[in-house]
Amino acid sequence: MLSLFQLNEASQAEFVALLDGVYEHSPWIAEQAHGRKPAGGFTSLAQLKLVLAQVVTDAAHDQQLALVRAHPELAGKAMVSKTLTAESTNEQGKAGLTDCTPLEFEKIQQLNAAYNERFGFPFVMAVRGPRGLGLHRSEIIATFERRLGHPADYELAEALRNIHRIAEIRLNDKFGVEPTLGNRVWDWAEALAVHSDTGYAEQGQLTVTYLTDAHLACARQLQSWMLECGFDDVRIDAVGNVVGVYHGTDPSARCLLTGSHYDTVRNGGKYDGRLGILVPMACVRELHRAGRRLPYGLEVIGFAEEEGQRYKATFLGSGAVIGQFDGRWLDQQDADGVTMRQAMADAGLDPADIPLLRRDPAGYLGFVEVHIEQGPVLNELGLPLGVVTSINGSVRYLCEITGMASHAGTTPMNRRRDAAAATAEVILYLEQRAASVPDLVGTVGMLQVPAGSINVVPGRCQFSLDIRATTNEVRDECAADVLAEINAICERRGVAFKAEETMRAAAAPSDPAWQQRWERAVQALSLPIFRMPSGAGHDAMKLHEVMPQAMLFLRGLNAGISHNPLESITNDDTELCVQAFAQLLDQLATELQA
Repeated sequence: MLSLFQLNEASQAEFVALLDGVYEHSPWIAEQAHGRKPAGGFTSLAQLKLVLAQVVTDAAHDQQLALVRAHPELAGKAMVSKTLTAESTNEQGKAGLTDCTPLEFEKIQQLNAAYNERFGFPFVMAVRGPRGLGLHRSEIIATFERRLGHPADYELAEALRNIHRIAEIRLNDKFGVEPTLGNRVWDWAEALAVHSDTGYAEQGQLTVTYLTDAHLACARQLQSWMLECGFDDVRIDAVGNVVGVYHGTDPSARCLLTGSHYDTVRNGGKYDGRLGILVPMACVRELHRAGRRLPYGLEVIGFAEEEGQRYKATFLGSGAVIGQFDGRWLDQQDADGVTMRQAMADAGLDPADIPLLRRDPAGYLGFVEVHIEQGPVLNELGLPLGVVTSINGSVRYLCEITGMASHAGTTPMNRRRDAAAATAEVILYLEQRAASVPDLVGTVGMLQVPAGSINVVPGRCQFSLDIRATTNEVRDECAADVLAEINAICERRGVAFKAEETMRAAAAPSDPAWQQRWERAVQALSLPIFRMPSGAGHDAMKLHEVMPQAMLFLRGLNAGISHNPLESITNDDTELCVQAFAQLLDQLATELQA
């Protein structure tokens, strides 16, 4: 098996020979990577992978195209004629592409032709799955069809990302490396995803809402796994949180608190929230197997609810932990008329015990959370991990502009009171205003003309505003400017405007000391430190109200899409995430023992 020592000692020619086959017919990548070897040599396989990928990123457009074109078509002529490289033969064989049915083979040939005609290069996909096994042919065909609709520049970048993933798997083979911790988290996520609410499960969709049968099954499964991992105290509390405590050398010592939510949005992904439960579970499992205790306790909570899908009660699980459960929520009804109180009773939970869930912050060192990024930044940069600097503060409004509905043919343009045209101006202003400040975002996600007709000037237009920023001040300045501009637009156009604020959440900047611990943990893996804000809300926002917090992001595939079935991660990235968490635990232990 290849070793970093061999690579570090190798001449350029030897270096290229040792990495032969990692990138298809492209020895120039290894040649240039040798020149970028760090002064002390490569210290981790992850660092080597990043340097190789960076060579491609820095290459000229023509070189990148040549790299993509060096790859064979899937189930194409080279496979039929048996002229694939040994690596490609292995990968396509494991994916079952050598065993296509006649209909599957014909479909793939049609897709290959359409793809080449549209983009001018072959379709490239890492067809070996996370455990070294091949993806199912139906998954490959579905991805093929989806990516045919991508813009050309995006698809070239996606092809290169898949090439780097192929190279990563090939490097693992050369080094004899298996991401066992990443595989374990992956397997847990897959097993947890078999539970889905009635109606969605039948459609093959993942939906787990508060206190449904699927939700309760997830809680029981997490509880069982925590016991298997070696947690000392495991329970399901009065709101359905799954709580596991791994005692320190002194059971009375303060705890580090961590976790995330296990509920999902409707038709969501497998990793949003759940990753933040499974990664620390894997760390506890390793500690228990080694018979090791830390000089502090570790409490992992699978929060029962964060998404607000069944009831209008977001952060219900983490809110209860900081003593902010709103008793009025108990009388809310779901779409079937079932109150939260009744759902709790049916699940064997007693609302009277909820006040007892409040944690005393004095007993905790802080809160940390691991989460999939839910965005494209890490994916585009080719980085597996990102350190969160702040969770954005947000404000939301439901708005309505009222004009005058009138005949589209007989109302002159200079006499119209068009509510939709006024709203269009608002959207463009919001886009311009939000783009003028770093880390500020503004979105109109809902937009409709009630009872609109093709031949009627819109008399009403309803829309939403969602404004987020890393600080409350930047958020509020943007909101004030947007509302003022809406009033000016409406006055000029002779239409009326009203807005209702529906949500306001304060920004949650990361605690400097905890952020630095995450940074040191990432650096210990020989990875670059990349700092970024979180545009999405997380349970860490609630814990931030009572104790210091900081988060670590894991790269998501498919442009980082989340709240979507395409949400995906790799086992190699997840391995690094578990290792980073373990590094953070060790750092804290060293600090406390000093």
